[in-house]
Amino acid sequence: MDDEKKSLNFIEQIIEDDLAAGLPQDKLRFRFPPEPNGYLHVGHTKAICINFGLGEKYGAPVNLRFDDTNPEKEEQEFVDSIKADIEWLGFKYDQELYASDYFDQLYDWAVQMIIDGKAYVDEQPSEVITEQRKNPFENGVESPFRNRPVQESLELFEKMKKGEFEEGAMSLRAKIDMTSPNMNMRDPVMYRILKRPHHRTGDKWKIYPMYDWAHGESDYIEQISHSLCSLEFENHRPLYNWYLDQVYEENTTRNKQREFARMNVSYMITSKRKLQRLVAEKAVTGWDDPRMPTISGMRRLGFTPTSIKNFIERVGVAKRENLIDIQLLEFFVREDLNKVATRVMAVVDPVKLVITNYPENEEEWLETENNPEDENAGSRKVPFSREIFIEREDFKEEGNKKFFRLKLGGEVRLKSAYIIKAESVDKDENGEIQTIYATYDPKSKSGSGTEESLRKVKGTLHWVSAAHALPIEVRIYDRLFTTPQPDAEKETDFMEFINPDSLKFVQGFAEPSLADAEIGHPYQFQRIGYFTKDRDSTPEKPVFNRTVTLKDGYKPE
Repeated sequence: MDDEKKSLNFIEQIIEDDLAAGLPQDKLRFRFPPEPNGYLHVGHTKAICINFGLGEKYGAPVNLRFDDTNPEKEEQEFVDSIKADIEWLGFKYDQELYASDYFDQLYDWAVQMIIDGKAYVDEQPSEVITEQRKNPFENGVESPFRNRPVQESLELFEKMKKGEFEEGAMSLRAKIDMTSPNMNMRDPVMYRILKRPHHRTGDKWKIYPMYDWAHGESDYIEQISHSLCSLEFENHRPLYNWYLDQVYEENTTRNKQREFARMNVSYMITSKRKLQRLVAEKAVTGWDDPRMPTISGMRRLGFTPTSIKNFIERVGVAKRENLIDIQLLEFFVREDLNKVATRVMAVVDPVKLVITNYPENEEEWLETENNPEDENAGSRKVPFSREIFIEREDFKEEGNKKFFRLKLGGEVRLKSAYIIKAESVDKDENGEIQTIYATYDPKSKSGSGTEESLRKVKGTLHWVSAAHALPIEVRIYDRLFTTPQPDAEKETDFMEFINPDSLKFVQGFAEPSLADAEIGHPYQFQRIGYFTKDRDSTPEKPVFNRTVTLKDGYKPE
């Protein structure tokens, strides 16, 4: 086996083996099949990258198909958000399709299964059906309606379709094997009565296909070659194939289901039901709250498509589930932002500093780089004046030898400006420093080429001119949960692990260029972290979300 073969993941190996066995490459077709019952989350990014990545690798089309079989939970809002997420990640789908496009075909196939003795109408309540299935170690109990006459089932099924029965009165079940150790094969329900309007078909249907019936048959209708899904569907594969057996025709592509491990990330949950609860109980502000593990939330927080795709590539395609450290995701976010983020100066805990020997009412516009990691990023000018803001933590009246920031009698360089020396302070009645007084060396201007400008001091501080400062609201986001696996303990409600300090609001000041910041554009607040402008911003008060801190000690192995 050559090096290229060794580098294939197990899904790629399956595809290569199928091609070697005679599957024409032009028959390869993939799909990403979300249910439009919520926003996509971090776990979905893996499925998206796998399916669209295979499409790109093999030059094969990839469908976006919404498995919209449950009108109780599905909304157009979710459809729109899913399309926006995929577009943001940089993927293009061949066709936008819906399981509801196939409702007529699915119904006709179900009728044929009744005729063939493969399905029947059961008038038992769902609770009784569940009880009769028993468990994998005990044979199930057959429904008393299992062997009812075909014509009777056909007539009842037609009446179900017309809405002549109440919800829960009956269902259509596949006739498979009530003794199978695989519970999915114990006469699964194919259709249930549901008198709810559908976001696409309106009031046309009074019955809706179950996911397991619609999902695989939709794959077949679209002639998907490889139906890739997460590991929890592995025990659904026999049912997937059994349903396919009922409709398969010669000389068509028989789709192959294969499963990969789900992606679980620490401090995140990937249950749509639980995410819905966070939204419903207002633990967050919505599906795109920056603390949410949704793609929309991560986008709003400031994550980039490149960082997410690099993270997925690093995690790889595996057959066994494990918990991925969130710090690995943040590592890739930092790595990409370091390349693309515009460097700016902002102060989030300001204290005023007055340069006493700088002329009053004078200002300068000093040159500073936009991103030293990008030679094409260019530079901009920032205003400098007698009064500036610096970070409160960057000053101490007394500091030890390891404190390289500003202290009384000590010198630092102001980024892209001058060397200053702290002389004295003013304090309020509580001993809180209100103003720092300093002097500057006019010959030490950065980039001036003078000997003094080349003089080295150990500390460099960011700053903002007080006269030009732009007031900003800074939102400091942290983990939404206090424990790495908030939904792992069955005895404890995951909501009890919500971090009360997951969001803090800070009022700060920024250089005036941020007045023109674009929503979603990445910025590095120098020496603080990476930030992005939020959609809640107003002209009077821009709002910036902290994406990640500037550094942490994490290094991927």
